[in-house]
Amino acid sequence: MAKQQTFGDKLKKKKQTDELISVRVVQGLQSELRGTVRFVDLMVKVKDLNELEKIDITKF
Repeated sequence: MAKQQTFGDKLKKKKQTDELISVRVVQGLQSELRGTVRFVDLMVKVKDLNELEKIDITKF
């Protein structure tokens, strides 16, 4: 049986995934009832760190 995937194909796949940066976004939210602070965190993949300001993790 012949090998279907070459080493070059594997490298192309890896380069595509390396373009994204994994970042943990932590946001503090204040409770309306008690006034306590609750922290919500989420792992996000972004192309550029400037996109972090646009992320609102309260939707998740």
